[in-house]
Amino acid sequence: MAEYPIDPRQFALTRAIAGLGWRGTLLGFDRRAPAIGAAFLLLAIPVFYAVGLLDLAQVNQLGRYCAIALVAIGLDLVWGYTGMLSLCQAMFFTLGGYAMGMHLAMQGPKDGKGVPTSISYVSSEVDGLALPWFWQPFAHEWFTLVAVLAVPAIVAGLFGWLAFRSRIKGVYFSIITQALTVALMTLFSLNLLKLGGTNGLTNFTHLLGCDIRTGEAKLALYWVSALALIGAALFAWWLTTTRFGRILVAVRDSEARLRFAGYQPVIFKTAVFTLAAVLAGIGGALYVPQTGIVTPSDMAAVPSIMVVVWVALGGRGTITGAVVGALLVNLIYALLTTHMPKFWPFILGAVFVSVVLFMPDGIVGQWRKLIAWAQRGKARA
Repeated sequence: MAEYPIDPRQFALTRAIAGLGWRGTLLGFDRRAPAIGAAFLLLAIPVFYAVGLLDLAQVNQLGRYCAIALVAIGLDLVWGYTGMLSLCQAMFFTLGGYAMGMHLAMQGPKDGKGVPTSISYVSSEVDGLALPWFWQPFAHEWFTLVAVLAVPAIVAGLFGWLAFRSRIKGVYFSIITQALTVALMTLFSLNLLKLGGTNGLTNFTHLLGCDIRTGEAKLALYWVSALALIGAALFAWWLTTTRFGRILVAVRDSEARLRFAGYQPVIFKTAVFTLAAVLAGIGGALYVPQTGIVTPSDMAAVPSIMVVVWVALGGRGTITGAVVGALLVNLIYALLTTHMPKFWPFILGAVFVSVVLFMPDGIVGQWRKLIAWAQRGKARA
């Protein structure tokens, strides 16, 4: 029987790495990093849960983070590739969340008139609240799916077309997008809208006939969120390699020159803004069943600014940077708010300022610089 190696240098993996050299190992990891990340989300996390290394609450938390990372991918397409700093992505996220929340409420507990308790409990009508007409279609899954995609797309398409046709850009575009989300948050807070007012929608129990409070349902929602994140990242990466993606970069670098070449930047800017809204809406629809509530405060100005922080920290214009930034910041947030809640805002501020000053390209941008340096060193060798 062969003797088991004691010296770590005798292991096959160690010898292989030594043969490649540290530059070769770094380049090999860079090529496989996306696949490693996808496998970790889809396989490693469920295995960790099965063997007891993660509890159900932590898996549910990771599922929520995967859902909100979709918002970051959309903003990276709008800001990183097209050069438009949008401060209303949380609004589209919440619109998708409300569409799903209305469906979940229709499947959950109701009062004697068949009205979801989410809105009947906050109603001030003496004779009780009748089910509003616009709530009724949300009892159907197919209509909810269409609404999750269509409502953010319609709002983004109309707003984007009007804004871009008026050639609003730069800081002015950022200001009006933030004004839009604050205005819509105020509108959704009104009880007259019959969407739960400031309390929002809650008391969710079932989705597609399954009790979403069970461990199996929460694990399934995590898997769907992880698959959606991976699929969105792959689609966004593919899109940036197409002619459409190259035109987006041209809009960012020189919109006037692109217009002089015969293109209509308004069409491309509206299209990518609408696509980002759809991605955010899908993220909201996946987030709400896992968190159990959706409120107007989800579309406040601060959540949209946080999405900007995620993309800036991860590295805008990279797609993977948006995912890394979203997951990393939220994981750090969960850790620090548990152990050092008073210091979290200061730590976040220090991290963001440090990135702007010392790593303007973000984490993934710095990583790519390291890879480029390793490639040059290997070529010389």
